[in-house]
Amino acid sequence: MSVRVIVRTFSELCITVGAVIVLFVVYVLFWTGVRADRAMDDQIAALHDQWARQTPRAAPSTSAGAGAAAAATPYRDGRPFAVMYIPRLGFTWNKPVLEDTATGTLEKGLGHYKGTARLGQTGNFSVAGHRRTYGDPFKDFPELRRGDAVVLTDGTTWFTYRIDEGPYKTVPSDVEVIDPVPRKSGYTRPGRYLTLTTCDPEWGHSHRLIVWAHLDSTQPVEAGEPRALRR
Repeated sequence: MSVRVIVRTFSELCITVGAVIVLFVVYVLFWTGVRADRAMDDQIAALHDQWARQTPRAAPSTSAGAGAAAAATPYRDGRPFAVMYIPRLGFTWNKPVLEDTATGTLEKGLGHYKGTARLGQTGNFSVAGHRRTYGDPFKDFPELRRGDAVVLTDGTTWFTYRIDEGPYKTVPSDVEVIDPVPRKSGYTRPGRYLTLTTCDPEWGHSHRLIVWAHLDSTQPVEAGEPRALRR
């Protein structure tokens, strides 16, 4: 085989490998986002349809104290049950929250850690989301600050949480961050808490970023959007 043939073959191989890499990058950066955005929109639309068909239920009181628990409809694996809004990430930012944190679930929205508190209940309502790929839901997670609102609705009630601590950086094995009373959060007694988690660095998985929040207020959906969502 001549040197010319070897060089040509090697060049063609490099071009092929380069094309494959480019296509993979396009898939990761673009196509997964398109699919995820479509899936999240579908999840939110399905929730609104479900809520529109439900018989009205009594809403909890407007204080963050007794009566702030969400209705006891069972959460079903991989199914949405709430919508989250974080004004700091943009007034058009809204994502469905689904039960469990399996890979397939997080491709369609945010995932509720099974075994942690239900929305609005005493304990630690804990939620995970991708930093990058699949719609980049928590791309701007490091911008979250103390006092920022995290608002959720289950179709009958608005729940407004306020961030107290974070973003806190830790390792994936640090599962204490979703304890009922997370030791590193600064909380010292039971309450109605929220934990958000995502990966760090932006394109890696070696660490986790965490924010902790407490339930600040609730109000029935009939009262309109909470103040935190008003522009």
